[in-house]
Amino acid sequence: MRSPYVVVVMGVAGTGKTTIGPLLAGRLGVPYAEGDDFHPEANIAKMSAGVPLDDADRWPWLDAIGAWAHGRAGLGGVVSCSALKRSYRDQLRAAAPGLVFVHLIGDRELIGERMTHRQGHFMPTALLDSQFATLQPLRPDEPGVAIDVSGTPEEITERAVAALGELDRPSR
Repeated sequence: MRSPYVVVVMGVAGTGKTTIGPLLAGRLGVPYAEGDDFHPEANIAKMSAGVPLDDADRWPWLDAIGAWAHGRAGLGGVVSCSALKRSYRDQLRAAAPGLVFVHLIGDRELIGERMTHRQGHFMPTALLDSQFATLQPLRPDEPGVAIDVSGTPEEITERAVAALGELDRPSR
């Protein structure tokens, strides 16, 4: 593998960013940062009340994540961040140009089911539809991979590690 990646594990709520992120960081031998920890209290209060964030709420959060990622350039790291829109990913890459995205993907039914069973998280299942409506999947010109979230966390992590390894291979 080239110099250690700084990876953003992205996707809608409930895809397993907080589960897969630390597992992926462990496999890559780099630190993990929980993207939710970068939210200001006002954002957490808003989401806890079932109100979706707007772009004005997200910019300072994305700036904080981008600053962390910039500080990990050349060292590697994994951070979770929904990064639902291309403009959000562009902002993160502006702060840390070498970022690579691991987009966790799954169907609405599977993700909704998983969300109903998790405890202690501020994001209510009611906001899942707004997340899917906002989602702009990775485009071919964005550095990253899409990983299906079916299976165990270990299986998902293995697929992510393998896909990241493929990014290092020269195209033929």
